[in-house]
Amino acid sequence: MSNMEKSVEASCQLAGSCSTVTKIIQPREKDLGGFSVRRLLPVAGQQMVGPWIFFDHMGPAFFPAGSGINVRPHPHINLATVTYLFEGEILHRDSLGSLQPIRPGDINLMVAGKGIVHSERERPEVAAADHQLHGLQLWLVLPEADEETEPAFYHYPSADIPALVVEGVPVRVIMGSAYGQTSPVKQFAPTLYIEASLKAGQRLVLPQAPERALYIAAGAVKARDSKLNQYEMAVLDADTVVTIEAVSDSRIALIGGAAMTRRYIEWNFVSSRRERIEQAKADWQQGNFPKVPGDETEFIPLP
Repeated sequence: MSNMEKSVEASCQLAGSCSTVTKIIQPREKDLGGFSVRRLLPVAGQQMVGPWIFFDHMGPAFFPAGSGINVRPHPHINLATVTYLFEGEILHRDSLGSLQPIRPGDINLMVAGKGIVHSERERPEVAAADHQLHGLQLWLVLPEADEETEPAFYHYPSADIPALVVEGVPVRVIMGSAYGQTSPVKQFAPTLYIEASLKAGQRLVLPQAPERALYIAAGAVKARDSKLNQYEMAVLDADTVVTIEAVSDSRIALIGGAAMTRRYIEWNFVSSRRERIEQAKADWQQGNFPKVPGDETEFIPLP
């Protein structure tokens, strides 16, 4: 036990208790047509954790040759999407003309701003063979002053994401700063996103943030008196030093950052203004969003 952990333990004993987990969120299965995801955010009583408003765990999904991910063009406004894969590949196209395969360990950051359209499909050579897909898809809200920024797309290859070993635990600092490392991934507000893989019995002190939540992508961990199982998300107390211990071999993601004002969310649209979402819905129905070069014929209708 580190000196920090001993200090925290002594304080907790003196106070009689020391809460680390304020809420546990259970996943909801969502069928996306051909494969399902586990959705953790948003949920009743917990719209966001810091700037993170949407959290999906995709797969692991197996696709036989001739099938795979085939998400037709659809729009977003006033947010940024973050895609991170553990396994497989997705071909990203958007209305800016971006054409980018995303592979395990890479980060795709798509800033919707005042409006963007994108599709998620597969390269023919990927779809031609049996393959798997496994990863996380998340949305960030943009600060109100940046909601109508120009759309943009950023790709960060895996080699550019800081990786280090903390007390024997491999950690990647995907967004923000932790353990003395700072990710190059663009931020609009203070944002935290780390990934770590723990062997059974290993411990890790989690970085702090004004708001934060821990997701168990695989395995199970303990956080003081709370056991967190695979596919659960735990909202953590912001003021407590939290140490987790792996009950079994585990993969975790920690998300968090600065608290944001409440947002409206409908379909693929997020905004601080309800009327902005209504305008985006009308624009999509009327064909006023830009097309995706190379993927102009299909689209997902407004529900």
